[in-house]
Amino acid sequence: MQLAFKGRVKLQFCNLPAQVWHVKSGLRSQAVGARACHALFAFFAVVASTGVAQGQLLNKEANNHNNSGQKPSHEFARLKIKPRGIIPTDREKSDTGKYPWKRGIVTTVFWIGERSSKHNPVPNRTSSWDSKWAKNYGGGDSPEPRQRHNYIPVSFTPNQNPFYIALPYNDVVHGKTKPEAFSVIPWFKQAFKKSGHTVCKDRWIAIRKGGRVAYAQWEDCGPFRTDHWEYVFGNARPKPNLNQGAGLDVSPAVRDYLGLNDTGTTDWRFVDFNEIPTGPWAQYGNNNTFVLQKRNTVSGPAIAKNGDTPAEPIVLRIKAQPNHNRW
Repeated sequence: MQLAFKGRVKLQFCNLPAQVWHVKSGLRSQAVGARACHALFAFFAVVASTGVAQGQLLNKEANNHNNSGQKPSHEFARLKIKPRGIIPTDREKSDTGKYPWKRGIVTTVFWIGERSSKHNPVPNRTSSWDSKWAKNYGGGDSPEPRQRHNYIPVSFTPNQNPFYIALPYNDVVHGKTKPEAFSVIPWFKQAFKKSGHTVCKDRWIAIRKGGRVAYAQWEDCGPFRTDHWEYVFGNARPKPNLNQGAGLDVSPAVRDYLGLNDTGTTDWRFVDFNEIPTGPWAQYGNNNTFVLQKRNTVSGPAIAKNGDTPAEPIVLRIKAQPNHNRW
C-alpha cells in the first residue's frame, strides 16, 4: 500500500494483515470500516511528520517469489517511477535523436586542397559536388597547426564551413539521381528538388570522441568509395580499404576540436539542424545553416541547401521622429 503526501513523502506498507489488503493484486479481501481507515490515515500522517520517507516490508506474495527462486521487483520499478532532478551530460544529450550512432568507425583527416597520394588517390581541389571546391572555400585548408588558429586557416577567412566531412556515398551519378536514393535516404522526400540535384551535400552530422561532440557538414564523398549506402544509411560496417577500413573523413577543424590523431576511431550519426547546439561550427560559411539563419533575420527568408528552412523573421519598423533639439 502506498500513500503520497503534499510534501512528496511516499510511504509503502506491504505487510498489512491479509484480511485487510492484498497488496500485489490491489484487491481488498475484506472491507475496512470507516473508523479503521481514519485511524490508518492519522497514523500515516504522524509518521510522515516525523520525517520517515518510506517504510518497506515484504508481503506474502513477495515471500512466495523468494521461495520460488524469483527476484521480487522493486516497488518503484513496478510503478515506473523515475528519479527527478538528474541533469544529463553532453554525451547523454547527444544520445537523443532519431538517427542511430555508428560506433567505432575508423576516422581519417582530409582537407580542401590536399594533393593526391597513395592514401588519397584523388586530389581535393574538387569535391564530388563542387568542381571549384578549393576556390569557393577561399584556398587550401592546411592541416598544419602553425597555419591554423581558432579552427580556421590564419591566412584567410573561409567562405564555407571549416567543419566538413566526407562519407562513402554519392546520391548522384552521371547527372542523375541514383535509383536507390529514393528509398534509402531518410530525408529524401523533404529535400528532393529534381533528378541530378544532391540531397546529401551540406547535411549535418555529429562526431563523437569520448565525451566531446563536434558537428560538421557533409561536403564530399569518400574515403575511397561513393556507393556504400548500406553503411551510410544502413547497418553495414565500412568495407576494407588502404586506410585501415576508414569509413569517415573529417576536416582539420573537426580534428582539432575532438583532439584526434591523423587516424583514429569515432562515433557518428546524422542530426537534424534543430538538434545542433551553437559552437565553432556555427561561425563561417555561405553553406552554413547557422550563417544563413542569421542573414535571414536581416534580409528575409533564406533556404539552406540541406533543406532546413529558417524561421520567418520578426521585423519591427519604428517611424523616426524629427529631432528639434539639434545644435
